[in-house]
Amino acid sequence: MWLYLLKRLLLLIPTFFGITLITFLIIKLAPGDPVSLKVAFNEGVKAEVLAHQAESGQDPITLPHWMTSALSPLPDRVKQVSEWFFKNVVYYGQWVRQIIAFDFGLSSKDGRPVLSRILEALPVTLLLNVITLVIVYTVSIPIGVLSALRRDKIEDKAMMVVLFVLYSMPSFWIGMLLLMFFASGEYFDWFPLVGLSSDGSALWPLGARVTDVMWHLVLPVICLTYGSFAFLSRFSRTTFLEVARQDFMRTARAKGLAYRAVIWKHGFRNTLIPLLTLMSTLLPSLIGGSVIVEAIFGIPGMGQLGFEAVLSRDRNLIMAISTLSALLTLVSL
Repeated sequence: MWLYLLKRLLLLIPTFFGITLITFLIIKLAPGDPVSLKVAFNEGVKAEVLAHQAESGQDPITLPHWMTSALSPLPDRVKQVSEWFFKNVVYYGQWVRQIIAFDFGLSSKDGRPVLSRILEALPVTLLLNVITLVIVYTVSIPIGVLSALRRDKIEDKAMMVVLFVLYSMPSFWIGMLLLMFFASGEYFDWFPLVGLSSDGSALWPLGARVTDVMWHLVLPVICLTYGSFAFLSRFSRTTFLEVARQDFMRTARAKGLAYRAVIWKHGFRNTLIPLLTLMSTLLPSLIGGSVIVEAIFGIPGMGQLGFEAVLSRDRNLIMAISTLSALLTLVSL
């Protein structure tokens, strides 16, 4: 057991540093920088942010000269590429030393620590995605089992057609339709338009605040769940059909157990094992959030935080989110 974990660790560590190094270099290659954007939009630039950028190699830079001088001699371009690469590898080493101490630096947007911004957005994304996972598993697994029991019959084909039609609908389109029909007031005004809470809800009793948050999450959860039904239902259907062909299922039927007991006590229980294993692969998306859904509904989660970081060229925040996503992806494999 320990030897297996050691081997996995030896494989994951270089992969993790390779992912973060490539991400670091891509961010460095991206045109523009947060300071220039703030100046362009007449926003203030805090002195501590500039000092932190200079110390950690996050100083404002433009595209490397070798990318804009294609007509220069080849030896000069090779030299420029080498100098740029090794300079940024040194900066990457400084960044690695910082994250080992759980210091992700300061956000160039507002000068706050990156870790504090992530810790503010993470609970929102976790709440949204945990609710989504519970609903998806609760609905998809029974659908998959029932579809397997009615294999190749009209009910099976009808359910698969409906689920794949839902799967083909893009979430941004469904989100806009939900807002237009159920939140804008043009047709119905049943749900809040954007956000996670109503104005002044901080003064409400705890029960009222919880109800208000749940009411705000209804439409976003619908957008996140409907597309997952097809995949998970199909997976549970395939898994149940494989379990149904196992020897212990034939033995249970030969003993004279009731059909319902064979299906739900023996078959369904063993179907859950690969489905629960599959849940670990959903961990990165569980933490990363949904950029499209959170942007449409104005939810301040990890998806919207990452989107804003890219728009504002907030390199420290982008690296922190990328690092967290890479780590979770590797752990879940």
